Amino acid sequence: MTEYTTNFRADEETLYRTAELFKVFGDPTRIRILYALSEKELCVQDIADELSMTQSAISHQLRILKQTALVKFRRDGKTIYYSLADDHVSTIMKQGLEHVCE
Repeated sequence: MTEYTTNFRADEETLYRTAELFKVFGDPTRIRILYALSEKELCVQDIADELSMTQSAISHQLRILKQTALVKFRRDGKTIYYSLADDHVSTIMKQGLEHVCE
C-alpha cells in the first residue's frame, strides 16, 4: 500500500472541505462540463450544444462549479466564456481519467 504524504497536516475543516470538493466531481454532468472545458473555453450555449442539454441545466451546474472554484469566467460583450479555474482542476481531471482507463 502506498502512503500518501504531504508537507502539512490537514485539520478536520480541511478534510471536510476536501470531501465537499470531491462530491462536486461525483456528478456525471459536471464531469462532462469539466471535460469539455479542459479542451477549450466555451460559452453556455456551446456547452449545452456539445452535451445535448438545455442552457438552464448547464447554467445550474456551472453555478456549482463556480462556487467550488473549479471554473472561472470572463465576459466578452454580452457573452460569458467559461474555462477551468487553474491547472489543479486540469490535473485532477487528467489523473481521474488515467486512473479509470488503466
